[in-house]
Amino acid sequence: MRNGLAGILALGMAAYAICPAVADDLSGAEIKKLISGEKVFLSTPFGGELPLSYRTNGQVSGDVSGISAASMFAPKEIGKWWIEGNRLCQQWPTWYKGRQFCFTIVKTGDSTITWLRDDGTSGTARIGN
Repeated sequence: MRNGLAGILALGMAAYAICPAVADDLSGAEIKKLISGEKVFLSTPFGGELPLSYRTNGQVSGDVSGISAASMFAPKEIGKWWIEGNRLCQQWPTWYKGRQFCFTIVKTGDSTITWLRDDGTSGTARIGN
């Protein structure tokens, strides 16, 4: 029994050692530095990307005109973004019926992130041109 427990513990430690470290949510300042003035490409379930441009003046622009599955949205829209605590918040005039959403952000690579919206929706994105 003792050897069995030692084996299980050793296996658990080995698995822990080869798994990537768990990344922490970015702070509000880190989020602002990461996206301000940048284009963020949200990965979509249909394999494409949704480009969002986060301007330094707090405006965010989106263009879904090239995504046929997004036909229920206005093709282009300009909303607003801001940092609230350690979350990125944004609101669009008509997209999502004007509802405000906030996101926690985790940096997963040099130009990649994962996000978790306050309603439980999550996804991935890349940052840059």
